[in-house]
Amino acid sequence: MSDHSIAVIGCGQWGQNHVRTLKELGALAAIADGNAERAAEISSRAGVPARSAEDILADPAIDAVVLALPPRLHGPMGRKAIEAGKDVLIEKPIALDVADAQATADLAHARGRILMVGHVLRFHPVFEALCEAVEAGRIGKGRHVISTRLGLGRFLGMDAVWDLAPHDLSLVLKIAGEAPSSIEALRRTVLSDETDVADIRLDFPSGLSAEVHVSRVSPFRDRRFTVVGDAGMITFDDLAPEGQKLALHAHRVWREGAAFAMHNADPEYLETVPGLPLDRELRHFLSCITSRAQPETGAAEAVETVRILAAASPLS
Repeated sequence: MSDHSIAVIGCGQWGQNHVRTLKELGALAAIADGNAERAAEISSRAGVPARSAEDILADPAIDAVVLALPPRLHGPMGRKAIEAGKDVLIEKPIALDVADAQATADLAHARGRILMVGHVLRFHPVFEALCEAVEAGRIGKGRHVISTRLGLGRFLGMDAVWDLAPHDLSLVLKIAGEAPSSIEALRRTVLSDETDVADIRLDFPSGLSAEVHVSRVSPFRDRRFTVVGDAGMITFDDLAPEGQKLALHAHRVWREGAAFAMHNADPEYLETVPGLPLDRELRHFLSCITSRAQPETGAAEAVETVRILAAASPLS
């Protein structure tokens, strides 16, 4: 049983995952949703009251809220929650423009509240193992990152960059450890009225580069994240079978006179620990509420991700 009482505001598809996980962690106190019928059904299933968002924010017994709303509402509701003295976990993206995101971050800092963004893949145990391998020098110096997120996706009134790329950009920012110095994007409308396919290219002051490929009109799914180093490469393949999700490739390329030579190695599959990313994310949020430590995916990352998204696919 958790020492904290958390409410979930917004109980759509992903919000319901937060409800279920917080219930399992013994931290769920209440839910709120604009659809009264859905709120009643989830309240009954979760065994907690369905209340209005205003009532939740006014209740001093509730320590924090998880916001899983349409992104245009994340900033205004997040700031209301912070002003009410709540710690807040806001689903991605935290806002649809940089000024809105920065306003929420600034208010959280001024009021001393925890502000965390729901970049859930940062808490995937395979990605964490990849970071450990990179930091341990298993691939030498990191030179380039390739992140691919393809599939026949959702068409929810938000383009593919804003819907899909936040996941990948969060992973890239973790590997880089700094903000990009340049951002380029190539976007295409294919089957909808908005961006369906995009390639985002990033350069960092350290010399690291990255490319992010997203598509919601691909007939096949691809969820791979690769870091290329000067002594090898490592790939997190989220769709691979268990035991093969993290592959170390001891490939090397080196100069021999005026030419280049290459060594191609078989993959070495690295051992990873089990665990569900959302469970680990929410446990981290609860830990930050207790310790008052800044979250792994905190305000600075939230704002920087929105800055990149805005540069890659500005909303009209």
